[in-house]
Amino acid sequence: MSEPAIDVQGLRKTYPSGVEAVKDIAFRVAPGEVFGLLGPNGAGKSTTIGMLTTTIVPTAGVARLAGHDVGTDPIAARRASAVVFQESIVDRSLTGRTNLMTHARLWGLGSEPARQNIDRAAATFGLNELLDRPVSAYSGGQRRRLEIARAMLSEPTVLFLDEPTVGLDPRIRYELLDVIANLRATTATTILLTTHYLDEAERLCDRVAIMHDGRIVALDTPAALLGRLGVQILELRTEDDPDHALDELRAQGVASHDAFVVGSTITIPLHDRPPRDLIDALPRTNARISTTTTRPPTLDDVYLQLTGARLAA
Repeated sequence: MSEPAIDVQGLRKTYPSGVEAVKDIAFRVAPGEVFGLLGPNGAGKSTTIGMLTTTIVPTAGVARLAGHDVGTDPIAARRASAVVFQESIVDRSLTGRTNLMTHARLWGLGSEPARQNIDRAAATFGLNELLDRPVSAYSGGQRRRLEIARAMLSEPTVLFLDEPTVGLDPRIRYELLDVIANLRATTATTILLTTHYLDEAERLCDRVAIMHDGRIVALDTPAALLGRLGVQILELRTEDDPDHALDELRAQGVASHDAFVVGSTITIPLHDRPPRDLIDALPRTNARISTTTTRPPTLDDVYLQLTGARLAA
C-alpha cells in the first residue's frame, strides 16, 4: 500500500478547562481520497482539523500529513497542506487577483509561476470575470471560490475544507459543491471535508467518519453506512412511553435489535421485510401507535441510531 496522505493514531485534545474535545481517534486517508468528518457542532470536527493543520497542539497521539508529523515537523506538514477555514480570511479591501498574488508570493512562488498558477486557478474556479474587482463586491459563494483557489495555489497534497458551505444560501451552496466535485475529479489532491450537511457527505465523500462527543462512532462509505438500515425504515409515533412500546414491539417480533427511539417516534429498519407485514402486526401488540410512515433512511438516521442525537443539531 502507498503511504497514507493522512495518518491519525490515538489523537486526543483536552483543553486547560478540562474539556475533552477529541478522545483517542484514529483513521487513515488514502492519496486522492475525499474523506468526510461528519457531525453536529461540538462533535470535535474543528478541533481535529485544528490539530491536523498545526493550529492546535494535540494532548496526545500522532498525526502525519504526507508522512510529516504535525507535532515534530509542523513546517513540513504545513508545506504539504492547505486549509479553507469556516471564517473568511481573504482581505476584502483588495482585489481577488491581489489576494491570490500575495498568497502565492508568501509561498515563495516567483512572479511568472505565480501568474500561471493564478490564471489556472481562476479558470478552474470560475473567477476570470471577478479577479480585478475588490473582494468586498463578491457574493458569499464567490468569496468561498476565491478562498479555495487561494488554497490550491501552493498545489497541496492535502486540502482541508472546514464547513466550506456554512452560511451560504441553497443555490450558492449547490454551485460551490459543483466546484468541489470538479476539484475532486480533476486533481489528485486528498481532501478532508468537515460538514454537518448530509447531502454534502453523500455527494462528495469516498468515506465518512461520523463523530460524536469527540469520538469516531462509525467509519465507512456513505452507501455502507446507509446499508446498516436497509432500503426503507418504518417510523411509528406512539402515545405510550416510547421505550416501553419498543420493548413490546420487540417482544412481538415487530421490531429487531436495531430499532431505536427518538422522542415519541420509534424507528424500525425494515431490511428485507415488507412494511405492510409489520403494520398489519401492530394490532397484536399492546403498543398504541398513532401514525406510521415509511421512507428511505438518511445518514441522520444512522447518527440517531448510534447516538440518539441529530446530525444537524
